[in-house]
Amino acid sequence: MHPQRFDLVVAGGLLADPLHAAPAPGDLAVRDGRIAAVGAPGTLLGEETLDASGLLVAPGLIDLHTHVYAPGTYLGVPPDEIGVRQGVTTVVDAGSCGSDHWDDFADNVVGPADTRVLSWLNISRHGLVHGRHELSHGRDDIDEAATEKLLRACPDRIRGLKIRMSASVLGDSGLAPLRAAKRVADRVGVPVMVHVGNEPPHLGDVLDLLGEGDVVTHAFHGKPGGLFGSEARARAAVARGVRLDVGHGSASLSFATAERALAAGFTPHTISTDLHHRNVEGPVHSLVETLTKLVALGLTPHEAIRCSTLHAAQVVGMEDELGTLRAGSAADLTLLRLTGGPVTLTDADGATRTGTTRLSAAAVVRAGRPLTVDSAP
Repeated sequence: MHPQRFDLVVAGGLLADPLHAAPAPGDLAVRDGRIAAVGAPGTLLGEETLDASGLLVAPGLIDLHTHVYAPGTYLGVPPDEIGVRQGVTTVVDAGSCGSDHWDDFADNVVGPADTRVLSWLNISRHGLVHGRHELSHGRDDIDEAATEKLLRACPDRIRGLKIRMSASVLGDSGLAPLRAAKRVADRVGVPVMVHVGNEPPHLGDVLDLLGEGDVVTHAFHGKPGGLFGSEARARAAVARGVRLDVGHGSASLSFATAERALAAGFTPHTISTDLHHRNVEGPVHSLVETLTKLVALGLTPHEAIRCSTLHAAQVVGMEDELGTLRAGSAADLTLLRLTGGPVTLTDADGATRTGTTRLSAAAVVRAGRPLTVDSAP
């Protein structure tokens, strides 16, 4: 028996640490909001015990692509609704906010939330506050100096830049906004998350501007072009460290594309949702439901968990704090239940697949504090 007594012990579960090859029985102890010890079953004592019998104990799930600027944008959903209440301890807002509105976002969204809220700051100074054409007016849409100043002033919350590179957003701006985003990001040393979808610009031209650590979200959409319209350039981008993210959304996860991509060796580095108020009731629902869909397509549950824990933490440069069960990490935990049996799943195009395993969130611990999750779908 460990001689110390801890604030909280999560006992009786399988520890799904993505640093290990597979989950294994064990108990986990928390003190002062951090993981203090990991031990064999029954060896740790706590002032409070959280029974994890029959559950996977994973690092707190990280949703790398969400829209939580509510009510500041038309898409915003309150972060706790898709965060801790769905078993997700960290959400990263993907460009809802630009430099013009950061103070409001920080004060009214980031500060009050129980969920950890990080941000991909939009290269457009307006973000999505004025609608969906944030880069269609040329140079007036971008303030490089203000954007860089915020990146340097708020590194604890702003982890990179977001840009939407699809025809409906850009107008006649072409690749110029992406070049601007890369200039700013490279000066500060942060990644860029790039939304891809309807061309132009051609995906290959976008990929050619990206480097190690940058993220392509909506990588598995079913729209014309996509990965298999630029396959050689996509392989070259992945080889130099560009990361492919799911970004499910209302129109950006195609089962057919994802199946073809997995067969061709294009494995998602991260699994995210692009959750907002128009898709939280479907087809996306939650990050855990999205993990279930990728498991149905062939990933193991442990592989899917790794994509939304360790890999997501690496993308935002917080792997020393989040994404594993190492002692010293933040005590953000997601307890997951795996249920066998047929489960019908729907992609963004309305296509269905039948899986054999459903993941659901059973409990969550945020900064060492157990919180209640909503019922599974």
